[in-house]
Amino acid sequence: ALASQNPPKPRALIFSGRNNHDWRSTTPFLKQVLETSGRFEVRVTEEPAGATAATLASYDVLVLDYCGPRWGEAAERAVEEFVRSGKGLVAVHAASYPFGDAEILSDNMGRTGKFEPPWMEYRRMIGAWWSRQDPPITGHGQRHTFEVKFTQRDHPITAGMEASFRATDELYHNFRLMPDIELLATAFDDKKYNGTGKDEPVLWTVRYGKGRVFHTSLGHNVAAMQAPGFIATFARGTEWAATGAVTLPPRIEPPKPKTRVLVVTGGHGYDTSFYTLFEGYPDLAWDHAVTSRTAFRKDFRERYDALLLYNMEQGLSETERGNLQAFVESGKGVVVLHHAIASYGDWPWWYREVTGGKYALKDDKEMTPSTYRHGVEVPARQVLKHPIVNPIGPMYFEDELYQGVWISKDVQILLATDHPDADGPLAWISPYPNARVVAILLGHGPAAYRNAAFRALVKNAIDWTAHGK
Repeated sequence: ALASQNPPKPRALIFSGRNNHDWRSTTPFLKQVLETSGRFEVRVTEEPAGATAATLASYDVLVLDYCGPRWGEAAERAVEEFVRSGKGLVAVHAASYPFGDAEILSDNMGRTGKFEPPWMEYRRMIGAWWSRQDPPITGHGQRHTFEVKFTQRDHPITAGMEASFRATDELYHNFRLMPDIELLATAFDDKKYNGTGKDEPVLWTVRYGKGRVFHTSLGHNVAAMQAPGFIATFARGTEWAATGAVTLPPRIEPPKPKTRVLVVTGGHGYDTSFYTLFEGYPDLAWDHAVTSRTAFRKDFRERYDALLLYNMEQGLSETERGNLQAFVESGKGVVVLHHAIASYGDWPWWYREVTGGKYALKDDKEMTPSTYRHGVEVPARQVLKHPIVNPIGPMYFEDELYQGVWISKDVQILLATDHPDADGPLAWISPYPNARVVAILLGHGPAAYRNAAFRALVKNAIDWTAHGK
């Protein structure tokens, strides 16, 4: 048999799970960059402390999207030996911060007040460390746009690339550098952005034993990582660290952005097969918040394109209402699924303007309690020609039906049924002008989750509310 002309793909393992930056979005993006380059097989671990020589043996390169506490002597020795034996290591952005004399940080730049003895071998591996004790203090000024200039043009990582590229990012300054690094690129740290007024190192490599290490100080968030220069240097740097050579082109097409969805549950039970609604889609990245209070305690506009509610909760705090309202009014997508039509019934702005519907849990001044019936066979008919429902075809569900739901006269009905135990509308588009909002009254349990038409309905609703198509 003829040998394959395609070289074997290096195997990369991304260390993540803790970072003062948004690792829940940056790690999937880094994985996507490597996979869509066509050059790598990629896995992710959120528990680096569990690393052993055996668990690392099948990989060619470790990518660190990590900034947190130390991993313990066994895991740290395993990583040292992995690289020293001839394998690769890539440190991205804040991965240069941990394991030194600086305070351990938690998610979202939180302070912990905790310190640990430095892991001295780590600074030798990555070629640098942060000094937070002795001036000049390592840190960064304001995020801004700057030019990254290559200082080494004939290294395999930089060969064939343009002389510079632009980045909109944090520019780290006052690194303590080891003498044996090979500097590949610098950027001028302008004083008007609280910089040092001098060129600062951005990209470099280190030889550690027989191994290869690539460091990039770029990559504060996904927006920064989407820069063509970051994508090219990160992917090529990872290939060099893994193999010692670079076959990837100087310009690499950015991966198609995934739709980022926050799924919120809480206040109502459900079968865990519900999660299968979001699995198997390469263009979808989703996180799960177990209550709306967890979901809305902080501003989440930058992290997600759409919000899918599958909760049944009331009584949001002023802060939680403010963050949810800010998300909606920023033009992001909202999908209200099944019993979530009963959520926030004490907030008129929400059900009158945003969702266009309300399931009443009790008597109030506006309406008597709504009702439900389990296990109903429901024929559904398409009412409106729309991308959410056009490609699905005939729909028939075994589900729970609601009756006595208040529905705004201004909604655009997508699906309806003539079943006597329902009000008619099963799915609609809200009239709210500042965002795309879809309500779907179906989706009680496993019978719905398995239904191909229902699954398509939910996915199409996510895509349309997030992107308008």
